[in-house]
Formats: sequence, structure tokens, C-alpha cells
Amino acid sequence: MSNYFSLLAFVFLFLCCSFSCQDQDEKSFFIEGNYSGTFERNGEQANVELTFSNGTFEGTSERVKFPALCKGTYTLTPKEITFQNECPWTAEFDWTLILNGKWEYQQNANELVLENELGDLYELSKN
Repeated sequence: MSNYFSLLAFVFLFLCCSFSCQDQDEKSFFIEGNYSGTFERNGEQANVELTFSNGTFEGTSERVKFPALCKGTYTLTPKEITFQNECPWTAEFDWTLILNGKWEYQQNANELVLENELGDLYELSKN
């Protein structure tokens, strides 16, 4: 009888992990594409473009290093996106402007909104 419960527990865990991985893959696929919109910090704004593809991102801004966009990788959870910047940067500007670290996100249809703990805000539309 104990083997039956062990097998049942194993099957349950396997199914939970399978559905969890499937949700993650679907979310990664859904966020992929080209986006344009604005970045805002403390009332200052800049037009930006971001591209998400296969767990990687690239970005540009109309203003130099506001925000500091380049390229890197990202991972998703149901409520957060974590960026890992892969570009070297010089020291003469505020490095908190680099797209890096954890951001809360909301996605509705073709709209993507990112916000970090500093209150920085990306409001993007899928092209």
C-alpha cells in the first residue's frame, strides 16, 4: 500500500512540474516580439524600443543612457521578469538606469508594462 502512495505522489509531482514548465514556456513565447513605447523615471521620459526573442533581449533609447539599453537575457515568472545585462558600461552615469535585475510586469493583449522597485516604468506596445 505504501508503494501505491509513493507512486501516486511521484505522478502528482511530475504533473505539477510539467504544467509549471509548460506555463513558463507559453509566457516566454507570448512576450516575444518587438515593442516600442516610453521609459519614465521621476517625470522624465524617453522613447524606447525593446525586442524579446528566445530568452534574450535587445533595446535602444532615443536618449543616450536614459535608460541604458543594450542586450542580454531574461527569465520570467508569473509576476516578474529578471534581466541580465550583457554589455559593458562606462562609469560616468547612474547605473540604476541599466535594464537589469527584477521588474514586475503586466501584459494585456499587445501592451507590456514593466516597473521596478525604484518606480521606473516602461510602457510598451507590441509592433
